[in-house]
Amino acid sequence: MTPISQEFAPPFKLIAPYFIIGSIFYLLSTLLLFIFDASSLSYLDPQVISFIHIFLLGFVMMTIFGAMAQLVPVVLEVGHFAVELFYAIWPLLLVGTLLMAAGFVYFPTLLPYGGLIVLISLMIFVGEIFLTIKKVKQFTIVMSSVLVANSFLFFGIIVGLIMALGYAGEISVDIHTLLKAHVYLVIGGYVSITIMGLSVVLLPMFGLSHGFSLKPLHRAIYMMSFAVLFVVIASLFDVDFLAYIGYGLSIVSQAIYFYQVYTIYKTRARKENDIYAKSLIFAYLSLVGALLLGSLSLFVSYEPLLLTAGWLLFFGFFGFSITGHVYKIIPFLVWFERFSPLVGKEKVPMLVDMLPMRSSEAQFVFNGVGVLIVMFALLTQNSVALSAGASFLVVGALAFVRSVLYMINFKK
Repeated sequence: MTPISQEFAPPFKLIAPYFIIGSIFYLLSTLLLFIFDASSLSYLDPQVISFIHIFLLGFVMMTIFGAMAQLVPVVLEVGHFAVELFYAIWPLLLVGTLLMAAGFVYFPTLLPYGGLIVLISLMIFVGEIFLTIKKVKQFTIVMSSVLVANSFLFFGIIVGLIMALGYAGEISVDIHTLLKAHVYLVIGGYVSITIMGLSVVLLPMFGLSHGFSLKPLHRAIYMMSFAVLFVVIASLFDVDFLAYIGYGLSIVSQAIYFYQVYTIYKTRARKENDIYAKSLIFAYLSLVGALLLGSLSLFVSYEPLLLTAGWLLFFGFFGFSITGHVYKIIPFLVWFERFSPLVGKEKVPMLVDMLPMRSSEAQFVFNGVGVLIVMFALLTQNSVALSAGASFLVVGALAFVRSVLYMINFKK
């Protein structure tokens, strides 16, 4: 188990806005599902692109940045280079995301401005993380994953800004050529490798796992890194066979990572299936489903397969991985700051006391059912089922927002 030290943890008031705003964007993402017609969906549709950026930037990135602000210095055992910069990152990311979302659908001229603001936000984050990592004397696989992931993010946001300028008509570029590079740099290079690296810290910590090998993680990160490089080169130089090699490597990488998670799960000492464990089980089953459908889409020309694979990856794997960890991270951070000084002086709550059981269970059930119904709707191009699934997801997202606010404002 990777050692954890709270000595370098930043104040919780710095991190709280990331979780609150992330949960609100999660709710907004579920509401936007009602505008789609399942019979004519395409990943090139401006509304779909807007939806994806709201979900990824507003929910996934916002929440990951908040978690990274806490976990990076704790895992690296060095203080942040300039922790105050995190007070500027979330407002910039919030404004930039909203401008980009509006730009894709209504006002293309807003895209360069939104893209630039997002670029500034992400560059501040990447720069601060790099300068923090520079203080580390000895690297581990977790530190290396953070470095590699943020390097991919750096190039991904530059490609994204170029695409935004092209979409707005400011410069002449082939957006379709750059699309694969942008997607793989951000999703495969940053989000996936970040989740891989941090999960070997969080999963053993919350499950009390010991005695497992990290060799599968090494292989998974190496393979995903090469997959991203191959797809980016294929995208820029129009070399199709390299792209397929990259697709294959990314699928194998995720399969190896799934095996790593399984070994951690099997060696855990804490056996109860709480909301955290159930969320991760659903997340990793969704990952398996996404890998199977994604593999099938390479051989079967049916766009709903690719859309459904993306849906399971985003709302199934990313969504439940993040919400499950939020139920552990927020109570731990609130308890450490608010109640740890009182230990030995008066009775303090347990971490489990800080978890809203009803709303967290409601979020799991409604979101799980919603993800499955939308999966069916996308595969069959059924708009009625899409609206039904969206209804479940909205209720689950409302429960999630309520849970986040409850945990952040918990008082004895």
